[in-house]
Amino acid sequence: MISQLPRWVEYGAFILAFTAGTVNAVGLLGFEHQAVSHLSGTATLLGTGLARDEFALALHLAGILLAFLAGAALSGALLPGRSLRLGRHYETLLAIEGALLLAATHYLGDGATGGHYLASMACGLQNALVTTYSGAVVRTTHLTGIVTDLGLMLGSVLRGRALDRRKALLFLIILTGFLAGGAIGAWLFAWLAFAALAVPAGICFSLAIGYRLYRARTNAG
Repeated sequence: MISQLPRWVEYGAFILAFTAGTVNAVGLLGFEHQAVSHLSGTATLLGTGLARDEFALALHLAGILLAFLAGAALSGALLPGRSLRLGRHYETLLAIEGALLLAATHYLGDGATGGHYLASMACGLQNALVTTYSGAVVRTTHLTGIVTDLGLMLGSVLRGRALDRRKALLFLIILTGFLAGGAIGAWLFAWLAFAALAVPAGICFSLAIGYRLYRARTNAG
């Protein structure tokens, strides 16, 4: 049940949402206002690019979309199930995400657009890292579903149903983490330009190590 949600899930959700918010802020400020942590805007720009015969732009946007898909596919290939569960090797995917972001930093610093694809792939991998927990859909790279679910919960309360406080708290934690990451990402980009992506990369590596140690301690206990 979501009411029995362990605290490590909430902490991890906040950190992952913060990481995605930071990466997306760098994308919006540095990739000609193109988001990389979600695809709605990218798909819309792809459609308008095709309509305007801007084929070079459309091809680039299609590459970002396919890179996100590839990241999600990699996550699906390495994880044995869709539900969040302690004991699975999430640290491997987190380390891969960190490596992708570092590689993106290198390529973007040299002006290569391949860095866009690597950043998008990292976000696709993270978004597929956690899909569900106790029936609650968990997305950490965009807020559309989170805000929708919060609205549905609010509507249920207005109809007289009890509020699932723990579930609402999880969604608010993700929302807060993404917004905080966006603010920090904008500040980091103004200071470091594309090297700002090294910060979320470091967070991914730290989270991978922290999860590995926590898992080992839990197994030993």
